[in-house]
Amino acid sequence: MASKAGSDGKEAINEQVIANTYANMRTEMNQLYTKITELEMEVSEHSLVIGTIEPLDPSRRCYRMIGGVLVERTINEVLPAVKRNKEGLEEVIARMHEALERKKKEITEFELKYKIRIRKADNDAGEEGGKKEGTAQGVLVGPAGQ
Repeated sequence: MASKAGSDGKEAINEQVIANTYANMRTEMNQLYTKITELEMEVSEHSLVIGTIEPLDPSRRCYRMIGGVLVERTINEVLPAVKRNKEGLEEVIARMHEALERKKKEITEFELKYKIRIRKADNDAGEEGGKKEGTAQGVLVGPAGQ
């Protein structure tokens, strides 16, 4: 009896370790999603800046924040640097997408190895959540006639 109780405790600890490992893997995946989204927003901002200053006179003054210091430069000096930064961000995003795919594959293999299944919430709770989500939707529309 004592040996059986000891083995049950070991299995419970093992299950807890597996659950913690799985939760950590999911957290890492969510952090990758968050960082990718953040970097994609920065790429979008860089594109907006490039689109705004490209058609302007290259000798025109502009200001750029470098390390928390606002520096006066010309568009001719700033534009190549902004383009380089955008390209660098896009490369980082591509590498992070690869890391995300590896993490997804790792999680899938982990789920199959330990037969992990995600439990869905009750139907009532799911319906309530669906209703709340449906009412919280909004669409921003520009003025008509343009």
